[in-house]
Amino acid sequence: MKFFIRSGKVLREFDNYPKSIKKAIRYIKQDAKKDELKEIKIMLERAIELRSVRID
Repeated sequence: MKFFIRSGKVLREFDNYPKSIKKAIRYIKQDAKKDELKEIKIMLERAIELRSVRID
């Protein structure tokens, strides 16, 4: 079974992402508790925002 992640208008095959991303997504889907999800969300949003600023 293939999974796709929507990135803007393009769908990218899940298997093409780095192993660390795949592990993080699987952890979020299967094992993360509600309070952990909130913390993970904040960390990811900050990291994405910082990266977006750096590449602009």
